[in-house]
Amino acid sequence: MEEKENYWLKMLRHQINELALNMEKMKLAEYVNLLENPRRLLYINFIAGVARGLGIAVGFAILGAVIIYVLQRIVALNLPVIGKFIAEIVTIVQTNLAR
Repeated sequence: MEEKENYWLKMLRHQINELALNMEKMKLAEYVNLLENPRRLLYINFIAGVARGLGIAVGFAILGAVIIYVLQRIVALNLPVIGKFIAEIVTIVQTNLAR
């Protein structure tokens, strides 16, 4: 009977140690400390928002430049119907960029 209790105690200790290690890996203590400090949480979220906004702006600018480049190449091919439509779009964009 005592051997069975020792076995269960060893298993319980092992599982508690595993749980403690997993909590350390999850950095649960740091997360709780972050939640307890609202100013730091707001600061970190603000910086993350600025970084996301900057990334979106840069990505959109690059995507727009690539689209305009492709449209200019299509105009250069001189396709009958599509070429006139795209030429109008390109000239509108270029006049707006020149302002």
